[in-house]
Amino acid sequence: MIAKVLDSLQSEPIMFHEKLHTTFSGVVHPISNEQVAVHQYLGIKYASVPARFRQSKLFTSYTHMTDATRYGPICPQVKTNMIGYEEELFGLTEDVVTQQILKQNEFECLNLNITCPADVHSGSRLPVMLFIHGGGNCGSGSSWLYDGGSFVQKSITNEKPVILVTINYRLGMLGSAASNALREDNHQAGDEGVGNYGLRDQRKALEWVYSFISGFGGDPDNITLFGAASGAADILCHLHSSANEKHPLFQRAIVQSALMDLDIPNVSSAGWHFSKIMSALHAHSVDELREVPIEKLTACVPPVRTVDDGFFFAHGWRDALYPEPPEEQCHFHQHQIVPELEAISHRLRTPHHRIQSTSRSRSRVRAPHINTSHELPSRQPLMIGDCGAESLLWSLPASLWNGPGIVRRIRAICQSLSKSSALLRAYDISSHTPADELPERVLELINDARFAWPTDVVASHAKAARGGRDVWRYVFDQEGPSKGVPHHAVDLLYLFDTVPLTVPESISPPSVFSPGPSPIHSPRTSRPDTPEMFFGSDTDSEVDFGFGFNTAGDDDDAWGVPVVDEWTYTRIRDTVQGRWIAFAYGEAPWSTEEKVYVFGPEGEVGERSMGIFAGRRRENVWKEALEPLGMQLVQKVGIELSNGPAAGMR
Repeated sequence: MIAKVLDSLQSEPIMFHEKLHTTFSGVVHPISNEQVAVHQYLGIKYASVPARFRQSKLFTSYTHMTDATRYGPICPQVKTNMIGYEEELFGLTEDVVTQQILKQNEFECLNLNITCPADVHSGSRLPVMLFIHGGGNCGSGSSWLYDGGSFVQKSITNEKPVILVTINYRLGMLGSAASNALREDNHQAGDEGVGNYGLRDQRKALEWVYSFISGFGGDPDNITLFGAASGAADILCHLHSSANEKHPLFQRAIVQSALMDLDIPNVSSAGWHFSKIMSALHAHSVDELREVPIEKLTACVPPVRTVDDGFFFAHGWRDALYPEPPEEQCHFHQHQIVPELEAISHRLRTPHHRIQSTSRSRSRVRAPHINTSHELPSRQPLMIGDCGAESLLWSLPASLWNGPGIVRRIRAICQSLSKSSALLRAYDISSHTPADELPERVLELINDARFAWPTDVVASHAKAARGGRDVWRYVFDQEGPSKGVPHHAVDLLYLFDTVPLTVPESISPPSVFSPGPSPIHSPRTSRPDTPEMFFGSDTDSEVDFGFGFNTAGDDDDAWGVPVVDEWTYTRIRDTVQGRWIAFAYGEAPWSTEEKVYVFGPEGEVGERSMGIFAGRRRENVWKEALEPLGMQLVQKVGIELSNGPAAGMR
């Protein structure tokens, strides 16, 4: 089967799928030109939802002709304002935001989008990259920000073409509800386990791609999962799932800025929180809850996204993900997670100074049997990293703390004067910390507690579990074009390259650059070619690469040079795309796992020794102040601080 196109730039792609016995009609991506043409097949249903709070079923029954020319419905969700979650996160204004109206439907939201080179056929067997979007209780794989056109075009010009798949899945209460009553309801319907409906939807998307992507030119035996924020956390769940242990469907994973809650509750604990939501909705049974209008249900913030139901996760998953010393193991069930949507509602405060260098006939197909004869170990190769200033998500609540209040709160959480004192001392927080300095220090603690340290712990244990190999560590410290800081998920702006940003013309590269061959050289018509330069030696620098979190600066006017100019944007974009694509091809993204790869600041890219890492992140502070507390307690501190103080404490 091959896409039949009379004119790849004008005609509608038509693709007959032999396994599914249907003909998909797609679209020519607007980015296409005479040299590189890209096709898309949008809104393809991959699973069906039999009922609210039930596990989805693989969908394989299509009409003779399947329209794949427009996006399908997305999961119902609350929209805070005229622009979406991603747009506000990235600091985009309405004049650069692509107006996009996507229908919402809880029973028809399980669909995916495929972006591929125009000349693929069933024998192409190109690497497949499946993206899981973040956003917590909101967001969509159909967002224009995650459009795969630019990325696939770059893969073609790099002579390493890939197929990119983005998916939609259930969010919020629809994707995470769990209780003993729901478990019994699901059991009677023939389902094993309960909750994790969004995660199980993602697994169904993987099953569909594994079974049918060959018809679009993809290689089912070469699938890379990648995602950011809560989507990255979901990938960690898949890596440690029983399904992945028994029938792995992807070969490697990229975890970007995972927003993890590693204290995953059991069904009874999750059900206690769930019962409070049922009470607020005046629902006394599962059947009554299914009748609650969707608008009321989406307005409820689920206390947890993931539950340990005894089925989804593999045996021993917790110790495999983040083993803790026995004396530090303790269990907390205060699951007051601040979802990314709620964090965004606080309004991201953009620092105005330059951050310091820190009726038709249907063909029916039996659900395919997954071929496991080539089973891989469930410890797939992993690329993992974080951004320099992730915690700016919570700038507003962090600014509401005062010195005495935060000291009392941290001592109450730690329940140990010595440990709480060590933590406060490490981040230079006291009852007498000046009010204008406190928010920066609070954000540094939140950043380490919720992103930087958990990422490093997961990476370290993953590497140990893989015999000291196959884990590739990076840090993304490149400032964003809109905000001028390496904020949460800023790497996605460079990776997908979809935002029509106005960046200043290139200035002369810094003198620390040395001439030489560019590691990534693939010109784009929309932006100039990357200069043939690379950074100098892999040595320690006296420059402070830590990131401040001030929301106002005294020397704003002293910084006249733009943080991100045309040269910088192009260099970072080409490099991050090239590394991700190389990894999808099963290649080493850089020369050795023993080095960390840096993206930024100020356009810097390249491999650096692990000795550099301590200067990029507060590694010594983690060892002195966070490790003695243990992961669960540290995360509790991070969550409590990002919630902000209670009204009476402000």
